This record gives sequence, structure tokens and C-alpha cells, in this order.
Amino acid sequence: MDNKVEDSTQEDVKGIAGPEVVSRARWKYLDNFLTRPGPFTDPEAFDPGEAAIAGLERNKILVIGAGGLGCEILKNLALSGFKDIHVIDMDTIDVSNLNRQFLFRAADVGSYKAEVAAKFVEKRVKGVKITPYCGKIQDKDEDYYMQFGMIVCGLDSIEARRWINATLVGMVDETNPDSMKPLIDGGTEGFKGQARVVLPSMTSCIECQLDMHAPRAAVPLCTLATIPRQPQHCIEWAHIIAWEEHRKDDTLDTDDPEHITWLYQRALSRAKEFNIEGVTYSMTQGVVKNIIPAIASTNAIVAASCCNEAFKIATNTNPFLGYPEKDNYMMYTGDDSVYTYTFEHQKKDDCPVCGSGNIARPLTINPNTTLQDFIDGLAERPEAQLKNPAIRTGEKSLWMQLASLQEQLRPNLDKKMTELVEEGEELTITDKSFPTQFKYKVVFSK
Repeated sequence: MDNKVEDSTQEDVKGIAGPEVVSRARWKYLDNFLTRPGPFTDPEAFDPGEAAIAGLERNKILVIGAGGLGCEILKNLALSGFKDIHVIDMDTIDVSNLNRQFLFRAADVGSYKAEVAAKFVEKRVKGVKITPYCGKIQDKDEDYYMQFGMIVCGLDSIEARRWINATLVGMVDETNPDSMKPLIDGGTEGFKGQARVVLPSMTSCIECQLDMHAPRAAVPLCTLATIPRQPQHCIEWAHIIAWEEHRKDDTLDTDDPEHITWLYQRALSRAKEFNIEGVTYSMTQGVVKNIIPAIASTNAIVAASCCNEAFKIATNTNPFLGYPEKDNYMMYTGDDSVYTYTFEHQKKDDCPVCGSGNIARPLTINPNTTLQDFIDGLAERPEAQLKNPAIRTGEKSLWMQLASLQEQLRPNLDKKMTELVEEGEELTITDKSFPTQFKYKVVFSK
């Protein structure tokens, strides 16, 4: 069509229909879903038409994380008809983010991710309001989270996921249905990813599924100090041992290129000494900063799944993941081909967050284990993953994080667990990182 004819046609449409109709025309692809029922629509839950459109636009939604996954989620939600979006992220933009976090440019390096992402999406998708907050999710109280219709997480931290999960479960008031805030969680690592929906107190929560996220395996210090076997061992040696020997007066800054270069050179020398290949500068960064490899296509697929579920929950156009007695977990892998699988992760009665609260999880302990070894092991146990625990029985405290109490309890660290607790006794463990307590029943291995 000739440009003049096209411009004339658009002017005629504006004159006849008015600017509001023309503006609504850009959302026609959404209106096709919102103004008519589909084959899987629940007629009792979905009211097609203007009410559905208005309900979607009024739905206030919170996105936690504005990194690789968060950028995709923000873009998708804005293009899915959500008009009131809030985003939380404490990080600033690094030059290494630019290859996949597409809302950022070189000029944005050093700026807060949440602010830049919000401005970018608002500029590109007119009519969408995105409110950024640059800080930790722990800075906000329950009243803040209560204002949202649902929460979508694009986090790279298990600790942060556990915190928001426990907070949302704790907010649920059985007399107030609006206190139940659906949590949509996405995660990626290389070619693998997952999306899941948690209906707090109703379905399996993130704590129920904690053992699916095994902590990073620790490398014995003796292996690092004597005979390394992998390039990562050489880097860990430079990080843990060489730095302490040669630069103990300097505080290691993992964002300082000079520090990373020093570690890389030491690791490379040690690798050559033991005929180990593969040590690179980027690997050194990844090991020292515990960087999870990120691939743009994986982020896009998982974010699409998360936002698809958010749209279905907000509109009731279709059953969603987490729908009562339906699948609530989607896993994806794309390393060999494109593969997805959905299943229902069962809620656990002994879950310390969403369980009955009176059931203690069995915890098998070697009878020769000291309290110090037990504390160190809690960080590595898939079912616990507690890094700063305070431990007590029904009658006494075994270890606390307060400095004033640690001096008093320090002699316990060298005692065997059999000296401190009995078979079948319950331990109550708290960690300052989580707004809940964990109960375990001691079972000594034979």
C-alpha cells in the first residue's frame, strides 16, 4: 500500500473510531482470548468481555529480579496486557550482562538494573507503568507484598526463593482469600530450566521441593592443596589458599579485574604444574563468583512459560500450572533437543514452611559427628541448606549466632552429637536468612 494511502486510512480510522479504539487495536491478539471462551475454559471462572480485559489491566504484579530472566519476564508481561508492574532488584549492571540482558546498553553499566529495565519497557510499551525498587526483597514487609495479585520470580538465588516462599506462606489468612498470593518461579542454568506455580498453603511450596536443588558440591581442602584434578580445583586453590598466603591483607573484590587477573595467573601456573588444561579468565570469574551459566534462549523459553501462567491466573482463560490436583512443575532441557515435562510435585506434610508445623523431619546423623561437623554439614544437606544455623533442643541451646552466647556455647562445638542429644529428640533450627524455623528428629545411623 502506498504510504500516503496508508496514512490517510489511519487518519480516517481515528476520525471515525476515536483514539481509544485505535489504541485498543494493538491488543487485538489479547482480546481474541479475553472476549471469547476456549475449549479448556472453565465457564464458572471465566467471564469473557470487557470485565476480563479490565481485570487484567487492574492486576498489580510484582517481578523479583531484573537480570537475564527478569528482563524477559518484564517484556513479556508488558506485552501480555499487564499495566501495573513492580520490579525489585538490588544489583547494578555489569558489562558482562549485556550479551543476554537485552534491556541494558553499554551506557547503562553501573546503573541499577530495576530502574533501567523499568524505563526501557515503559518507553517501548506505551500505557504500562513499571515501578522499580533498588534493594533487597527482605527490606519490604508483608503489607508491601499484600498489595499484589501475584508474584513472579526470576532469581538466581535459592536463599531468596526460600525467603519469599516462606513470607508468602506466612501471609495466608484462611478467613481472607485475598491473602493467598500465587508465586510463579522460574529458574535457568545453561540449557536447563524450570517454571513452577506455588499456591501458598494449598500446593507444594519451594521448601517442599528444596531437595531438587542440591547445593554446590564442596571440594576437600586436601585435594586443593595436594593434587588437583580439574581446572576448577586450580582456581579454588588460588582463591582459597594462594590469596590467603600472598595477599591476606587485601580484601578480595570479585568485581575487580586486577584481583581476578591475579587469581587467573596463579591458577594457570598451578594447572601447568599438574598438566591440567582448561583454565581460562572467564572460568576463573565463574568459579570465584559462583556464576551460573546463562543462555538467552533458555531464559526466553522459561520466561515465556512463567508469563503464560501469570496470564492464565489473572484471567482464568485456561487451567494453569498449580491448578488444584493438576501439574504444578514444568522442567525444560535443550542441550540435546527441545524437551519439556510437567508433573505434580506433592506437598510434604513435614515441610517446615507449609506443613502442619507439628511434624519434625527425620535427620540421620553419624553418632561420631561433632556439633561443629553437624553445623558445617547443614549447609550441604539438600534437605536443609542452612548456612548460619542456631540450634536448640526442647530444653537447651546447642549453638546460637549471637556473639554474646557463642562464647558460652563454644565448648559444645567439639562434643559429639550423642553427648548433646538423644535418639529421637527434636532439634529446632533457625537461620537469620529465613522467616521460619525448621524441626528435625534426630536419627543416629547404625
